[in-house]
Amino acid sequence: MEPVPEPPLIREVRSEITFSDRFDHFRARWGLNRMGHTVEPGLYRLGNPTPESEVFVSANYTLSFDALRSALAGRDAYILVLDTKGINVWCAAGKGTFGTDELVRRIGLTGLAKVVSHRRLILPQLSAPGVSWPEVLRRSGFLVEYGPARARDLPEYLETRKATPAMRRVEFPLVDRIVLIPVELVHALPFMLVPAIALWFLGSRFIALEIVLAFLAGIVLFPLLLPWLPTKDFSTKGLILGFVVMLLPAIAGSAAFAPYQVIAIAATLLVFPPITAYIALNFTGATPFTSRTGVKKEIFRYVPVMAAMAGTGAAIAVLTAILYLLGVI
Repeated sequence: MEPVPEPPLIREVRSEITFSDRFDHFRARWGLNRMGHTVEPGLYRLGNPTPESEVFVSANYTLSFDALRSALAGRDAYILVLDTKGINVWCAAGKGTFGTDELVRRIGLTGLAKVVSHRRLILPQLSAPGVSWPEVLRRSGFLVEYGPARARDLPEYLETRKATPAMRRVEFPLVDRIVLIPVELVHALPFMLVPAIALWFLGSRFIALEIVLAFLAGIVLFPLLLPWLPTKDFSTKGLILGFVVMLLPAIAGSAAFAPYQVIAIAATLLVFPPITAYIALNFTGATPFTSRTGVKKEIFRYVPVMAAMAGTGAAIAVLTAILYLLGVI
């Protein structure tokens, strides 16, 4: 007798978000064990689905998965979780992990065609850059349907099967920008505190404070002020913000305006704004203001400029200090 094939593994999941889930979200927002906030890829059963129940597709990042399952409270459905390496839907679509190949592969591995009688998948709108629906249909027989941009809009969307313009629009309001600050702060802490503490104990306390200010301008002020900063590119937005923020302490630190102090101001305004601008680049992947090609062009265009500014400023500062000690200026 031929061996009877094992039925596909389907895990159980509930729509309720527990305290443990919220604690996991808190740690993820603060960048603690960043790559550990994952769920096992595969097929999940929510409620008591039948072969006719809808199949929703998600990333295996806990915040993405939990947003989907909580939005489906009271519904019977299947959730197909892709292996996006713990990355959210939008970023994973850009990286290719939430993509056509992984979707087709996961359909096959879970035996989804044997679980449901229809051939329809509902994907988040933000996965569209990584998924070619004609290829998915050709290779798996499943038709891709793009749901709304936000999981919370799914209940309304499922009632009419039509997405309103508001459901399709991706916004980046103040609350969403504030949420990004903690994880950026945690990632930047070693690069900010180590040189600042070293300079503080070496007696260069004003420079130590300037380093902290340049970092905080990029981490905190930039996301808060993003819509109102001039220019289109994040790099130039960051340079302008860094220049404005550093101008006052640079002048305050050189109140006498002796020749060497004027040079020190110039050095400060060359060294520190690029720090703010470089941090500002980190927000390009989290906003609807940018595109993948635009980000690449911006990196290649402005990072060399930032490096040149910082290098020139550092060289001027060192040379000024030497000339001052020699009594030349």
